[in-house]
Amino acid sequence: MVSWIISRLVVLIFGTLYPAYYSYKAVKSKDIKEYVKWMMYWIIFALFTTAETFTDIFLCWFPFYYELKIAFVAWLLSPYTKGSSLLYRKFVHPTLSSKEKEIDDCLVQAKDRSYDALVHFGKRGLNVAATAAVMAASKGQGALSERLRSFSMQDLTTIRGDGTPAPSGPPPPGPGRASSKHGQPKMSRSASESASSSGTA
Repeated sequence: MVSWIISRLVVLIFGTLYPAYYSYKAVKSKDIKEYVKWMMYWIIFALFTTAETFTDIFLCWFPFYYELKIAFVAWLLSPYTKGSSLLYRKFVHPTLSSKEKEIDDCLVQAKDRSYDALVHFGKRGLNVAATAAVMAASKGQGALSERLRSFSMQDLTTIRGDGTPAPSGPPPPGPGRASSKHGQPKMSRSASESASSSGTA
């Protein structure tokens, strides 16, 4: 565990931050020789990190595995050994030059497929979002109508500010309506009865 932590720190500081700073200086000074040197290092370091992902799983039990990783990073960086330059010129550049057309074709196909997949999933996502929005709107409209339906006449008069509850039945007939005609004979009949009773007395 201690060896793993030390190797990670060494790779982080000397394998990443130190070359990053000198790459910045090479770009700033526009020194082509330094620029090419650090570009070769970054290509080798990218391959090293990719391989390290698998070797950490399968070879971590190997004696002095982490110490060998530290030594390898130091060998890549050393201005005396020029390990990154040596590996690039001897192995990486010839291999990439011979396979460059196939790699470019694979990358173009992968880009096209990823674009098609992105468009496909984007359309599906929009359809799902639109369906969810329509369902939410319909549910919201139903809830609003149920809420409005739940109001009684008493609630509405209270909201209006009358303070007096409204009658739950039909409104009383006003003057001059048909019901007043029915009420008038009753009053005359009672008046005639009272008059006849007073006459008999």
